[in-house]
Amino acid sequence: MNPQAKAVVYETPFKLIVTFKNNEIKAFDLQPYLHYPVYQHLQDEALCSQVSVINGIVVWDEETDLDPDRLYLESKTLSMVS
Repeated sequence: MNPQAKAVVYETPFKLIVTFKNNEIKAFDLQPYLHYPVYQHLQDEALCSQVSVINGIVVWDEETDLDPDRLYLESKTLSMVS
């Protein structure tokens, strides 16, 4: 099982900087997902920037989230927080 998210920051354009519970900081490029119907509304950067973490999962609203495993595995490591 991969670690869950503990914090997220939106970075333009369509990039998420995620701190995971193992203290790894990773960047996730959301652009390849924006053509999928479930994520199309996130093409509005004002809405996309309203990202948060609830119970270890990156979410935007009650219907839109990212699979924690996909988020961890497809993100690029930036650093480790001590």
